[in-house]
Amino acid sequence: MFSFSTEVTSSSIRSDNALYKRTLKAYHLISKKTHGDVLEIGCGEGYGLDIIIKNTKSLTVIDKSKYTLNKIKKRYKKVTIINQRIPPLKNLKDNSFDVVVSFQVIEHIKDATLFINEIHRVLKPNGTAYITTPNSKKSIARNPWHYKEYNYSEIKSLIEQKFINYCIKGIKGNKKTDSYYSKNKRSVERLLQLDVFKIQHIIPAFLLKLPYEIVNRFNRARLFKKNNALVNSITLEDYSLDDYSTDTLDFFCTMNKKDIL
Repeated sequence: MFSFSTEVTSSSIRSDNALYKRTLKAYHLISKKTHGDVLEIGCGEGYGLDIIIKNTKSLTVIDKSKYTLNKIKKRYKKVTIINQRIPPLKNLKDNSFDVVVSFQVIEHIKDATLFINEIHRVLKPNGTAYITTPNSKKSIARNPWHYKEYNYSEIKSLIEQKFINYCIKGIKGNKKTDSYYSKNKRSVERLLQLDVFKIQHIIPAFLLKLPYEIVNRFNRARLFKKNNALVNSITLEDYSLDDYSTDTLDFFCTMNKKDIL
């Protein structure tokens, strides 16, 4: 479980299903939009690769986890694999990719401005980047794996420093996913009541990561045990793309390199 060096949503852990389907939805939203030379930044265990590789001329993936990349290398022989921490995007030339994909990554990045600049740099003219990130307004507790979570105005301000042509929409759920979210929120809030001295807000993030993972896994497992029918029933169709609203779970950002600032 803790073989990873970052936060992971698993496609194989049943208690992760609600979040897994939510993150997978983004890949399906771009399934017909990937083409030419494609770069995925922060591919994780690679559960979106089957979707985005279909229409590509070439696919390059970057991740800091050697563990996940070794698994991907065995399965995808023609994919170019780069093991590095980002930003910057080292050894990648300017104007190299038609499409850049980076889902649930920017919240982990300290220098987000450089990250956006690097995405712009490696995109070909008229190339398109797709990124997602959680809506901070829907966060239930501090996540020590996240350097910063964004609200709408913050992610908009960050993107428009470099891109003129962009669109920010939201991935939202429905009554079924709202029910899971509410149950999860109540469960987390009960656990947080044990933190009488509010230690989670005081100690450095790196000290909180392991306890967070343990408690988070325990909480999801308990939710699954009590609500397995609900958790198992959540599918891709329970998430949709819409204009930003208070119901937005994740921002879905499309950025096109038509104009250079």
